[in-house]
Order: sequence, then structure tokens, then C-alpha cells
Amino acid sequence: MKYSMKKHFAMMFIMLVTGMILLCLILNSTLLERYYINNKKSALVRAYTSINQASTEGDITSDEYDIELRKICEKYNISVLVADGESETLKASMNDPEIAIKQLFDNIFRGTDDDRLLLDADNYKMHIVMDYRTQTEYIEMWGVLDSGYLFFLRSALEGIQESVKISNRFLTYVGCIAILVSVLLALWLSNRISKPILELANISERMKHLDFEAKYTGHDQTEIAVLGNNINELSETLETTISELKTANNELLKDIERKNREDEMRQEFLSNVSHELKTPIALIQGYAEGLKEGINSDEESRNFYCDVIMDEANKMNVMVKKLLTLNQLEFGNDIISMERFDIVALIKNYIASSDILLKQKEISVRMEDYDSVYVWGDEFKVEEVFMNYFSNAINYAQGDKIIDVKVQKQGQKARISVFNTGSQIPPESIEHLWEKFYKVDKARTREYGGSGIGLSIVKAIMESMNQEYGVVNYDNGVEFWFVLDIA
Repeated sequence: MKYSMKKHFAMMFIMLVTGMILLCLILNSTLLERYYINNKKSALVRAYTSINQASTEGDITSDEYDIELRKICEKYNISVLVADGESETLKASMNDPEIAIKQLFDNIFRGTDDDRLLLDADNYKMHIVMDYRTQTEYIEMWGVLDSGYLFFLRSALEGIQESVKISNRFLTYVGCIAILVSVLLALWLSNRISKPILELANISERMKHLDFEAKYTGHDQTEIAVLGNNINELSETLETTISELKTANNELLKDIERKNREDEMRQEFLSNVSHELKTPIALIQGYAEGLKEGINSDEESRNFYCDVIMDEANKMNVMVKKLLTLNQLEFGNDIISMERFDIVALIKNYIASSDILLKQKEISVRMEDYDSVYVWGDEFKVEEVFMNYFSNAINYAQGDKIIDVKVQKQGQKARISVFNTGSQIPPESIEHLWEKFYKVDKARTREYGGSGIGLSIVKAIMESMNQEYGVVNYDNGVEFWFVLDIA
């Protein structure tokens, strides 16, 4: 990643450790010597206080105080000299008291450089001096005790500058090791911290593309784990919400499509109805006006006019009923009642009821003596499908005037077909047969009173039962068919 949190965390940790080590080096170089000198000053003042108190109480020459003085000298690395006004040594922890007494009187009479003076009190002074014999710096403190004795305290600075250099060198070595360890530790810690964050980043990236399969798998109790669990819950909620939205959107699209289709069907219905009713209404109006005006006064002509009016009115009545039936089917307002019934018995009964019409048109019907075949479907609507097929076969039967009815089992389906001899249906008309008011031969349809709605009703009924239907051209005629589930 361009801006890796892992790299940032490691760099910050390393910079912090390095900065702390550099700060220690700077402080060590600038303040350690001053701190050391201040510490020596405090030690000398405490030693002076102890010696002054002992001399005031009168036990400075006692053996007990010798032990106490030795402790002070060893603890603070201080050399002590106490003398009277005649240069007689009373107490000394130095190897060469005469030299110390000489240095004491030199300090008293000659004074010290102001730039080397550390303290200047009423009873004592403190300064830094260089011993030219040993080339060693000392802090010296001299003055008069409250008892009137002279005192001289000395403590070597022990090469504080060299000590600072050694300390800095040691701190540098330790710092390099600390930086190396901090690098390794920073890499380990940054990887441990950034790994779950990167996992959450990957999960959020997949969620951005609507992939909700990724889940946070950490089991610790840190804030990152709480965030991961919240993201898991958010992912599940988003997935459920999006699923519900898609479902609602799909239903909404279906409703819109259904509404548009219903509007189109309604407009088409009105257009077709007005077109189909135009001719019979015009005939009825014309013949009715002829009767009213007495164009033909003989009774036979009047009866003819009345028969035409009644015939056209009957055709209109039949067409309106079929349109209402088709309208209910297409708009889903008609309930499909699936039941088990014998399709063979239904066909035989309908053929028997059409016997008079068949004899009038001299049409012969062929059908084998099938055993009972039970199927699932709406018996009333299936009968209407067969009625439309059979009535079309009667109206279009030509040549040998034969209608062949078959009931064939094909696996779990029963195929019912109605064949009639006669002319084939033009190939360009086959795909339009199931459309409302479509007529292949308008003159012939008008002759037998067809409305062009029957096959549209067949289409609506079969689709409402989710079954197949169709038409096949043969050399000597046409076959219409449909299938039902065998019960």
C-alpha cells in the first residue's frame, strides 16, 4: 500500500527510540558534569556541617568522632583537615597534612579566581583548583568553624570530562543495540497491529463491491476485534437489506411491466373490439332502417331482414362473451381450478354433442377407442380449448372432410391433437394465429361467424396452466395440439 500503516508505525517507533537515545547523549554531554559538581558541592557542605557540629559540641578529638569522620570521607571521597590557629593539626584524613595546611593558608591569604569560585559564604568558600603536580582538578572548601578552628576539605573531580566521554561511548553502544532491537520489535508489533486492520480493509473493499462473503475471523478482545465484529454484523445487515431491496425492486419492475402490458392490452382490446363490432353494427343498423322505411313490403323479405339482424346480434353476443372470457384470463382474474378428470370421456362427450353439426356438413370424425386417460387441469377450460380446436376443424375441413382426434401418452404427458383435412396455414400466418382478432381467411371466417378470438383464448388457458400447445401443417391438412400432465 502507498501509505502503509505498518511502515508508519515501525518508523515512528524507531524514530522515538533513536530520539530518546540522542536526547540522552545530549543531556549527558551538557548536564552530567554540572550535576556531578553540584553533587560534590552538596557532599562537601554536608561534611562541613557534620564537622562544625562536632567541633561545637567539643568531641572532635574523640575516637567516636574519628569513626564518624572516616565514614564521611569514604562515603563522599573527601579529604579532611582541621587545624587550630597555630597550624597544629587536630584531625586529618590526608597523607600529607603539612602540604594541606600550606594550601589552606595560601587560599586564606591569596584568595581564589572569581571564575573558579563555587560558593562564598561568611564562614567558608568553595572553588575548583588544579593540582599542577598531579594535573588533577579538585573542589576545595576552606574556612573557619564556629569553634574557631580552621578546616580544609578537598574532593577530586576524578576526570569528569573523561567520564562523560566514556558514558557517552557506552550509551552509544547501548543505543545501537537498542535501535536494532527496536527495529525488530517495531516490525513485529506493527505487523501484529496492522494485520487485523488490513484484514478489515480488505473486507470493506469487498463489501464496496457487494461481496458479503468475507468475515472478520479475529478472536481477541481488543477494540479492533469489536470493530471487526461490528463490520461482520454490518455485512450481514447490508446483505439482507440489499436482498430485500432487490426483491422489492424486482417485484416493482414486474408490477410496472404488468401495468404497461395491461395498458397495452386494454388499448388493443378497445381498438379490436371497435373494429370487430363496426361491421355487425353497420349491418344491423342498415337492415333495421330498411325495415323501418318499408323497403320490402313482402313478408319473406322482412323475415330475411329480421334473420340478418338476429344473426349479427348473436355473433356480437358470442364475440363479447369470448372477449370477456379472454379478458379475465389475460388479466389473471379467472381462477384456475386444477382437478383430476378423464380427458378421453370429455372428448367423446363433446364429439357426441356435435353429431348433428357434423352430419349437416358431412364431416366424418375418426378417433380410436382409447381407454380412460386421467389428467390434471381445469376441466371446464380444457373443454373450451378442445371446443375451439374442434369447431375450427369443422369450419375449415375440406377435401375428404375428415377430422382425426388423437390422445397419445408421451411419458408423463398426454398429447391431445385435432387434425382436419384441407388447406395448409400459410407459414407467415402461423406465428400470428394466437393473436386476438387475427384471421387467416377473413372471408371464410366471416362466412361461419368466426371472431378471431378462439385461439387467443386457447393460448391464455394453456399458459395459465403452464402447458404447451401448437399447430402443425401437413400435406393434406392442419393439426392443432395441446398437452396435459397425466394424473
